[in-house]
Amino acid sequence: MTSNHEKLNPEEMDNSEDTLVEQNDTETAENTTEEAAENNAGGADELAAMKDKYLRLLAEFENFKRRSSKERMDYISGASREMITALLPILDDFERADSAGAVNEGMQLIFHKLQTIMQQKGLKPMESTGSAFDADLHEAITEVAMGEEMKGKVIDTVEKGYILNDKIIRYAKVVVGA
Repeated sequence: MTSNHEKLNPEEMDNSEDTLVEQNDTETAENTTEEAAENNAGGADELAAMKDKYLRLLAEFENFKRRSSKERMDYISGASREMITALLPILDDFERADSAGAVNEGMQLIFHKLQTIMQQKGLKPMESTGSAFDADLHEAITEVAMGEEMKGKVIDTVEKGYILNDKIIRYAKVVVGA
């Protein structure tokens, strides 16, 4: 068997080798161009994925900051609420003693000072006597038969209700006309 190179004369061999080299160079250039395009597309995809990951982490961090701030504010207002709720029985005792006329002038000063401090902290007493009964604000202790004009109205307030920073912390315990 004779090869194709043996049948060709030396000039034809040189030409065939040049043709083979040119074909190989062309194939290599095409492969390199395709690989570069694939690398660029892969890099762009990777860049887009990294950008998406960054934006998601940024959004998650912003949500965390907002949630933490809200929790901190809720914790602070909850602590104030617990403190004021604990002091409410003392305030009630002062009011009872004051209405009975058994409080001397010094005790009245303490009572008014305590009321002032509580109001500065955002505590507001509910005015219930004489108003219409509202289950969202009042807790009915008893119903008393009264005239038609007092039906469904608060006759007496047994224990005042209080609002702290626009939230009810204690419902007013009232007697309602029936």
